[in-house]
Amino acid sequence: MSLPPEKASELKQIIHQQLVKMDVHGRIREVLAETIREELAPEHQQLSTEDLIKALRQRGIIDDVMKELKFVTDVNEKERTSAPKPSTHFVDREPPVLKKTNIDPTRRYLYLQVLGGRAFLEHLQEPEPLPGQICSTFTLCLHFRNQRFRSKPVPCACEPDFHDGFLLEVHKDSLGDGSKMVDATTMLSICDPVHMVLIKTDTFGETTLVASYFLEWRSVLAAENGITNVAVELLGVGTESKVSVGVLNIRLEMYPQLNKMLSPEITNTQFALERQKTAEKERLFLVYAKQWWREYLQIRPTHNVRLVKIFAQDENGVNRPVCSYIRPLRAGRLLDTPRQAARFVSVLGYERAPVIGGGGGKQEQWCTLLAFLCRNKGDCEDHANLLCSLLLGFGLEAFVCVGTKAKGVPHTWVMTCGTDGTITFWESLTGHRYIHRPINPDDPPLVEQPKPLYPYRTIGCIFNHQKFFGNCQPSDAVEVCVFDLHDESKWKSMSGEAIKSVCFPGTTSSVPPFPPLCASTIDAAVTSNEIELQLRILVSEHRKDLGLSTVWDDHLSYLLSPALAAYELERTTGISAGNEEFQDAVRRAVPDGHTFKGFPIHFVYRNARRAFATCLRSPFCEDIICCRGDQVRLAVRVRVFTYPESACAVWIMFACKYRSVL
Repeated sequence: MSLPPEKASELKQIIHQQLVKMDVHGRIREVLAETIREELAPEHQQLSTEDLIKALRQRGIIDDVMKELKFVTDVNEKERTSAPKPSTHFVDREPPVLKKTNIDPTRRYLYLQVLGGRAFLEHLQEPEPLPGQICSTFTLCLHFRNQRFRSKPVPCACEPDFHDGFLLEVHKDSLGDGSKMVDATTMLSICDPVHMVLIKTDTFGETTLVASYFLEWRSVLAAENGITNVAVELLGVGTESKVSVGVLNIRLEMYPQLNKMLSPEITNTQFALERQKTAEKERLFLVYAKQWWREYLQIRPTHNVRLVKIFAQDENGVNRPVCSYIRPLRAGRLLDTPRQAARFVSVLGYERAPVIGGGGGKQEQWCTLLAFLCRNKGDCEDHANLLCSLLLGFGLEAFVCVGTKAKGVPHTWVMTCGTDGTITFWESLTGHRYIHRPINPDDPPLVEQPKPLYPYRTIGCIFNHQKFFGNCQPSDAVEVCVFDLHDESKWKSMSGEAIKSVCFPGTTSSVPPFPPLCASTIDAAVTSNEIELQLRILVSEHRKDLGLSTVWDDHLSYLLSPALAAYELERTTGISAGNEEFQDAVRRAVPDGHTFKGFPIHFVYRNARRAFATCLRSPFCEDIICCRGDQVRLAVRVRVFTYPESACAVWIMFACKYRSVL
């Protein structure tokens, strides 16, 4: 068999690397010295090649080398001289395969390295975690031009040990420019920042938003050697947005290196012009918004108590127009229907922004989308903004509604307008949908009016990424509200051009780009099994404390699966299916004279102990878990349904069957 020259040299290189790795040269020298010393007479110090090979073979060195060398056939070979022979045995140890990153040599990349942190003073007294000990961790999430990255979790400390590198493609979104290498001047015009979000995860798996920072990366275009080191001071969020939480050491580098660097004067001038342009646009919009509000109050003085929200504070305490929190968002292959999108948003955790001190007031904090997704939980505004963006992505005419629920509690939800005039309300926290049928207050008393099923009481304004309407009807009660948005006597609109000037992507540097959704990294089957096993242990221990024995019925546990699948299907689509088969299977599994009890419950977290404690608070569930009687058999089934961003709907069903003695 003859090899082409390049293959022969490659083979030689592999063999040479393996010989060096095994230190074969050193071992040959030892054998050589030993053979000369022992086997040859002093007068014959000449050693032939055959003698040396014989000595190496006797000591097993040649066999070792041949075992270590593995020849892997190239599967992409176009021509094969003969059919491959079937393998006679399996090799346990696979040859190591190096993972390759797809780097296009014609594109420009920004290599961002995080080289540790310092001055995270809140963790100054934190002890060093012991090996294997569960501890709180920091995770850094990045978004740049439709690319998302996540660092490895590092233990929380005063000087967290971040050591991660991220390769960010600079020209990601510019189609048609792939054939030419982007130069420094073109990159200077790309004003998208690198959005960095720092998340803390505690020992129970609860996440907290620590900091949100927009990194100006273009300083590297004027740096010597195309490398710059920056110390990024992270500020807190919400009420702590002026307080430093720590410093990250970041190194920026361009790949491939720029042929021609820009001068610092050019970059500084560009940044100043952008800031000036943004400030001017925001000033003009503020002037317009004030004028619009004055006109709105002139319609009816009582309008000043209506919930008309034009600006909202983000996690960094920056006031931004509410329309900038919405953007049509397409989920690719991750979500198939608008109702599935509503279900996904509803399984993201709900948590009100924390307030320092009492008084019952609500801290306003509308999070940027990246901060909401990375933390996996947020307030009702965050849920409504995301759902509205997804529904717009599915081609619906969607708006976020700002108003109140019962007892005057401020709330936001989503509304869609059908082409036939049908108004549908979507509750982003639950995924429920309600058709709105307005009551006509001028109808005679005997006319039967529709009964509203939704929990909303008043509505002050509605908005999306292009439109803003203030409710100027005589009453702001939702039940009498007419959603004819073209009727200026009912809805006062804002100028679309004014909204576009500050809320359109890329118009101002204060509007952060929207990140794409990420697929789930959770294995549903494995997670379901883990939670189920933990619950079995918890139930057995709980019954043991009560002096009760526990016998599990695996067959009955399996029969509960269709019910859990049907519950999730109903939550997603509103359609109930498969209940007849489940009931029939249970009747067959439960003998005559026996009683069956089942209790389904739904969670959006994967902590088995926390879920078990919640279940015990329900008298129905406790009745099953603590069941006493004759021939008691227990069953539990867990089914985890995964959604994008590693969000989960966790369904648990406890059941028991026992012989009725009464």
